[in-house]
Amino acid sequence: MAVTVAETPATLDALVAAELALPVDPRAAAMAAAIAATFGDAARAVLFYGSCLRSAELEGQMLDFYVIVSSYRAAYGGGWRAAANRLLPPNVFPFAHDGLAAKYAVLSEADFDRLNGPATLNVSVWARFAQPSRLVWAADAEAGRRAIMAVSRAAPTLLGAARPLAGEDGGDPLTLWRAAFTLTYGAELRAERNARPGAMVDADPARYRAFTAPALALLGEDESAAAARRRWRLRRLQGKTLSVLRLAKASLTFAGGIDYLAWKINRHAGTAIEIRPWQRRWPLLGAVVLLPKLLTSGAVR
Repeated sequence: MAVTVAETPATLDALVAAELALPVDPRAAAMAAAIAATFGDAARAVLFYGSCLRSAELEGQMLDFYVIVSSYRAAYGGGWRAAANRLLPPNVFPFAHDGLAAKYAVLSEADFDRLNGPATLNVSVWARFAQPSRLVWAADAEAGRRAIMAVSRAAPTLLGAARPLAGEDGGDPLTLWRAAFTLTYGAELRAERNARPGAMVDADPARYRAFTAPALALLGEDESAAAARRRWRLRRLQGKTLSVLRLAKASLTFAGGIDYLAWKINRHAGTAIEIRPWQRRWPLLGAVVLLPKLLTSGAVR
């Protein structure tokens, strides 16, 4: 029987709401407000996540945000960006504010809720929001409530997908989380080292222990290990394909995107990739040429 996720109980809601409300560096909050302002009345919420949140290091880094909007038409006024965000979510854009650099992804409220849930094969959103994040800006109380409910779906979705391949959940819950993140890292093109999923859990073990029981309480009967393996094979195929397509789309929305790609790979994989001038002039072609070299060298997996 396939894993199902029931209505989120107050215990998990409370954990998520409390975590999302934790304070962040005021500069990150100011950047979030500035990003929201670019979308006017369409902006509903801004969430801060990723390595800069975990390390609290902002200078010289690329901060990561998700911007939740009421709809893509409201956010962009129609046009190709709205269509691209709808067909291949999310769109990703660069941003700079007060000496700091960031990138932000854009999702509608409906897509943010859907992509955190178990009906979504792709891991991109629910794997990220099963990790710590902060709600750093909200248009109003209802926008904040909807963001909390969407994020509350992520941890049960992640653990439900991983548990059939991770053994019984009666042992150390951190083992389940490590196995879950290892599976999700394998389902996308990633430059991080193999130890990254485990290190991420070990950086905040109390948090992951606290989230385990409330998240597992929402799960129905696990699917068989054989069915889970087939589903993860599909996730890997789809995830790596979508990673390439999103990279291609980013060449249209992200000025300097190929330089950011090289910077991130060099930082996480210990490589020394240098982008040539022609690759900056034609970033889509440059990325296509670069990708096979990265795969064969093991810089990305």
